[in-house]
Amino acid sequence: MTGNKPLVIGIAGGTGSGKTTFANAVIRQVGAEHVVWLAHDLYYRDLNHIPLHERRIRNFDHPASLDTHLLVANLRDLRAGKPTDIPRYDFREHRRLPQTKRIDPRPVILLEGILILAEQELLELLDLRIFIDTASDVRVLRRLRRDIEERGRTMESVMEQYLKTVRPMHLQYVVPNKHHADIIVPRGGFNETAVYMLTNHIRSFLQSEQSR
Repeated sequence: MTGNKPLVIGIAGGTGSGKTTFANAVIRQVGAEHVVWLAHDLYYRDLNHIPLHERRIRNFDHPASLDTHLLVANLRDLRAGKPTDIPRYDFREHRRLPQTKRIDPRPVILLEGILILAEQELLELLDLRIFIDTASDVRVLRRLRRDIEERGRTMESVMEQYLKTVRPMHLQYVVPNKHHADIIVPRGGFNETAVYMLTNHIRSFLQSEQSR
């Protein structure tokens, strides 16, 4: 890293919209050595102090469930060219792990999360804001498969959570803040044109930084 500021790109969108797929497609094209990837949902507040059955029914889609102040502090470190320690989270147990992960600064930062456009502190740190726009039925099916296969949930628990908190919070916090996006991308990581355009933008940024 030089003394120049990194390019900070926010990738928002509803649950299951394809944010991670899109980010991974861009990273593969640009090269992982140039990119720091951060996920907002690693910053869920620590719930170790309450029983597991109570953790499972918490509203994880409200902005208050996330420690955004810590994320902002980590982002500011990286923007200043400093390494930073980010949290690690266990999605099966709904708890923050005691170990952190050291992240070194890189020229490009990709920040992903459903609520990043709903937080003014984050909006002020983003150079480019992208919203992944995917049909609700597709998003629900993707979330269902992910939570069952990767997070040990049952179909019933996933559907109950979706109807009770995920969908209402999506309508309250995600959709209304879509207007903050500079670019709206349908089909997520499967939108090869959008991946190509963002990749070219990042490459141009990297070339300009190297020429300074």
